[in-house]
Amino acid sequence: MSLPNDPTATIRDLTAAIEAELIAIRRDIHAHPELAFEEVRTAGVVARELARLGIPHRTGLARTGVVGLIAGGRPGPVLVLRGDMDALPITEKTGLPWTSRVDGLMHACGHDIHTTTLLGVAAVLSKLAPQLAGTVKLVFQPAEETIGGMRAMLDAGLLENPKVDLALGFHNSPDIPVGRFAYTPGPAMAAADSFEVIVHGVSGHAAHPHTAIDPVVGAAYIITQLQTVVSREVDPMHPVVVTVGAIHGGEAVNIIPDSVIFRGTVRSLHAPARDIAEAAIHRLCEGALATLRVRCAVDYRRGVPALVNDGRVLEPTVAAVRHQLGGVIDETGPVMGAEDLALLLERVPGCQLRIGSGAPGRADKLHNSAYAPDEACIGFGVQALSRAALEILA
Repeated sequence: MSLPNDPTATIRDLTAAIEAELIAIRRDIHAHPELAFEEVRTAGVVARELARLGIPHRTGLARTGVVGLIAGGRPGPVLVLRGDMDALPITEKTGLPWTSRVDGLMHACGHDIHTTTLLGVAAVLSKLAPQLAGTVKLVFQPAEETIGGMRAMLDAGLLENPKVDLALGFHNSPDIPVGRFAYTPGPAMAAADSFEVIVHGVSGHAAHPHTAIDPVVGAAYIITQLQTVVSREVDPMHPVVVTVGAIHGGEAVNIIPDSVIFRGTVRSLHAPARDIAEAAIHRLCEGALATLRVRCAVDYRRGVPALVNDGRVLEPTVAAVRHQLGGVIDETGPVMGAEDLALLLERVPGCQLRIGSGAPGRADKLHNSAYAPDEACIGFGVQALSRAALEILA
């Protein structure tokens, strides 16, 4: 192994020495997927590996979360490195030897990659701890897919003991070739809200619509009107998505039902646009009483905020990737997907790094039953994140 004063070679060599072992751990986790807050076996693997590395850790935070601490050789800030652990309710169709052994469950978002990558970072940083000016807080989070795990961990005291100052998250990206990385300055992922609207009318015979108040027509009109929220109310420079994904009402072709229910989501990158969209949905539904005679009950629920990358962590992270691996990182635009790391970044400065996991000759997508990331992304991720922690805590 190279001398400690050569971080590039040292991190590369430390990673190469454990890469095969990390891939074996990833395949084991992949074969045993667990849903949100049920990651008991996965948390056990994490705790076992942290214990083997001699890293002090705590289990059972927010039910199945695990937190480890690596104290540096000098005082300094506390940096969270976060990886998520939960799988999805998808039946795997990859046919790989390490395919899921649990019917109907699969690591189709690559959280098995994230868990394993963070274990690799833990192994590397445990060797480099004397060079750190501060503390690394390793956070293995449950239930990201349900957008509930980070909130639960924060409620359980994640930011304390020791108090967190900075945060760095990451996600594998099959649309980026393995060996490359991407980042987005400022707002990078959307706030995610949901709504449910019950449109109440008066039931009647389909042949005599004048004796009823039709909630089907009312719901159809409201859903159409909701599309004007984006096109006519929000600043066009502030992206917003309003999508109705479910609608239910009626049982027979010759009966006007009493009510119709529809549900949807609102995605936004900027707080003013988020407020405008919520207010507009309420107003359009309230106005249906005067125009269509239907009464609407609106349940609007705010989920996670927009994920905003802070330059105080993003800039040294991007520089670290370039120092460690060369010019393999690109700036990209924001996306309208959501991520509950945003709840942490709302409280402390931080960022999310995208790690390329696209295998040559494939066009994989996340949340797909045939998703097969290139496992070389684990080693690249370990190098990038280890160097980032080393430079942030310089």
